[in-house]
Amino acid sequence: MAAPLGGMFSGQPPGHPGDSRGPASLLQAAPGPPRTSNSTLVDELESSFEACFASLVSQDYVNGTDQEEIRTGVDQCIQKFLDIARQTECFFLQKRLQLSVQKPEQVIKEDVSELRNELQRKDALVQKHLTKLRHWQQVLEDINVQHKKPAEIPQGSLAYLEQASANIPAPMKQT
Repeated sequence: MAAPLGGMFSGQPPGHPGDSRGPASLLQAAPGPPRTSNSTLVDELESSFEACFASLVSQDYVNGTDQEEIRTGVDQCIQKFLDIARQTECFFLQKRLQLSVQKPEQVIKEDVSELRNELQRKDALVQKHLTKLRHWQQVLEDINVQHKKPAEIPQGSLAYLEQASANIPAPMKQT
C-alpha cells in the first residue's frame, strides 16, 4: 500500500535540493519522535496497527499472564497507533492547507462538487418520501371510499351495528 506513495512521507525537509519525488514531507513540523530515513509515516501507521492486532491475539496473553500486564501492553500499542494516526492526520491537514493557499479555486471546486452530491442525495430522499406519501394517501383514500358507500349502509344505528358485526369472524370452537 505504501509503495505508490514512496517518499511522500519521508522525513526530508521541504524544498530539499535534488528531490525529484515531488513535494517533500512536512513531517518535521509534526510532533513525535524522529523517523529513520527509510521509515515513512504510513509504514509506521501500518506497523503500529499490526502491533495492536498482534497484542490482542498474542499467545502469551491467551496462556494466562497477569490481566494488568495485558491491559497495559494493549493500551501502549493502541496509544502508539493513535499518536501516529494523529501525526498522519496532521500531515494531510497541512497538505490541505498548503493546497488551499496555492490553489484556492480547487478547494471551491471540491466544495461545489460536494454540495451538488448532497443535493442529489437529498433530492433522491425527497422523491422516496413522496412515493411513500402517495402510497399512504391512496391507502387512506381507499379506506374512505369503503366506509362511505351510502347505498350499502342500512339506516339506523342497530342496523349499522348488525352489518358491522356480520363482518367479524365467529370464534373457533376448542375441541
